[in-house]
Amino acid sequence: MGASKLSQDPHKLRENREKNLETAIGRAVREFRHARNMTVADLAEATGLSVGMLSKIENGVTSPSLTTLQVLSAALSAPVTAFFRRFEERREAVHVKAGEGVETERAGTRAGHQYNLLGHLGANNSGVVVEPYLITLSEESDTFETFQHDGVELLYILEGEVGYRHGDQSFHLRPGDSLFFDADAPHGPDELIRLPIRYLSVISYPQGGAS
Repeated sequence: MGASKLSQDPHKLRENREKNLETAIGRAVREFRHARNMTVADLAEATGLSVGMLSKIENGVTSPSLTTLQVLSAALSAPVTAFFRRFEERREAVHVKAGEGVETERAGTRAGHQYNLLGHLGANNSGVVVEPYLITLSEESDTFETFQHDGVELLYILEGEVGYRHGDQSFHLRPGDSLFFDADAPHGPDELIRLPIRYLSVISYPQGGAS
């Protein structure tokens, strides 16, 4: 795989978004403005604030006064308190200890496929839902290649060997191998090569979408 540069730095500190009140207010103002299909110029005209000042507020560069927030509140038809919600929101984290993943079934799951859900956040600010599973296949497991659902999926093989089909391709996966794919194409294990087989499956899809 080529060494193409990724646009997102996973180690970048994001100006303490949860702790920086100015940044939280700025993001809220921008979101309300976009929701009302207003440009910065439109908002400037509606509030009497300059385009430059509004840009500074939206980028978290300056701290708006209470009077300014009241003017923005009226122009955006949003309560003043709404500008602080992002600052006050709690960010969730789920810690699942080894062996304690909740055993569950997914729609379309075949016999002998053990799914352990490793955590679930539900609705969140990212706009996506992520479902991480630990999947175990044994002698009793069925093979199939017709599983389809919204979003994208990442497989990471921990133990055993499996033939995994995606669309019209089949991949021989061994421990340490991964497979990342569009989950809307038919997919699934079509050959159990060396048992037992254990792999991580991380599925991501837009909030409101059916998994």
